[in-house]
Amino acid sequence: MNDPITRVPGGWRLPGIPNLHSHAFQRAIAGLAERRAAPSRDGSGARNGHDSFWTWRETMYRFAARMTPDTMRAVAAQLYVEMLEAGYTSVCEFHYLHHQPDGRPYAPADAMSAALVEAAHETGIRLTLLPVLYMTGGFDGRPLSERQRRFGHEVDAFLRLVEMLRAREAAGLRVGVAFHSLRAVPEAAMHVVLAALPADAPVHIHIAEQVGEVQDCLAVRDARPVEWLYDHVAVDARWILVHATHMTPAETARIAASGATVALCPTTEANLGDGLFPLRAYLDAGGRWGIGSDSHISISPVEELRWLEYGQRLATGHRNIAVAAGSHNVGTTLLRGALAGGAHATGFASVDDTVVLDADAPILAGATADDVADRWIFSGNRPLVREVHVGGRKRVDDGRHVDRDAIAARYRDAVRTLMA
Repeated sequence: MNDPITRVPGGWRLPGIPNLHSHAFQRAIAGLAERRAAPSRDGSGARNGHDSFWTWRETMYRFAARMTPDTMRAVAAQLYVEMLEAGYTSVCEFHYLHHQPDGRPYAPADAMSAALVEAAHETGIRLTLLPVLYMTGGFDGRPLSERQRRFGHEVDAFLRLVEMLRAREAAGLRVGVAFHSLRAVPEAAMHVVLAALPADAPVHIHIAEQVGEVQDCLAVRDARPVEWLYDHVAVDARWILVHATHMTPAETARIAASGATVALCPTTEANLGDGLFPLRAYLDAGGRWGIGSDSHISISPVEELRWLEYGQRLATGHRNIAVAAGSHNVGTTLLRGALAGGAHATGFASVDDTVVLDADAPILAGATADDVADRWIFSGNRPLVREVHVGGRKRVDDGRHVDRDAIAARYRDAVRTLMA
């Protein structure tokens, strides 16, 4: 890749940044799960006084139960505005909120997916839509719980949904698939879906995110999640493994060698207490990666990249962990990695999407092409994005999305409805 940042009149230009992992509806719950859950008899509350991903999930389920196509579109549009204003120009939407709350399909069956497509079209962000197959409630094959019913599909119905969505594909819309996780999709179903897909369709999966998931997989399948996946499925460059937090050195090397991309979401992984990805070992093995905002407690590529590096510093007691061999700039290394892995994973590799940083911002005073990325990522939280162009069309001007006010008004109404 050539230098990712170049000087233009009044600014510094760089390629638009891909966001590899998003659950759009979760934007509405950001900040609402930051309180201790009470213990409960059914195991859904805090265990031994400790909150975790599993207690956070209870808040997520409550909001998921209230979402409609209209509120989904309003929330997603607000999210996509915020992404564009932060410098993201494409997003992979890991979408599992398919049906009505009681599990019955909408008419048409793609109503919730269509809401996301419409929000992306309205705001101008490029969308890689990933309908999610979700079939079981655990590694033991238990049925979905009542709160999970609107996520669920049988394989035939899921493939019909994928075909409906593929018919919508256009210049700014690509359609792939996602398997929610190994605990949610039986092996036989994975093989049927993979056999039905075009060879170039991206395939995403949550994997090895929490220690509990690894323990359950070992208990039921006598293998760790990444180990099991690679032993049972032909994982190649079209795969995107989300989180992959808890891995052995052998699993880390195996992902890197396969050409798959890891989607890292440091702010969400920190918020949920997931753990830290083995970044240095993965980079040394030549692994491909990108970033995502996942639950959207932060919508900032700067913060994702900063905390990707800072997590490694805290774990090792050393500085400047992510620097590439033969280089000295951590910021440039991080930016190059996110751009290269992200472009591959989204499928929007050769597009005219650019971000312009404000060269007059005090934080960039005296900047050179050699240090702009370091300054942007490691020197505070003042927004520096001045313009964003997607497909040559200006979507952000002077730091504001061109339709920010109208979209924010709809979002406020949607959140009041969800909170009522």
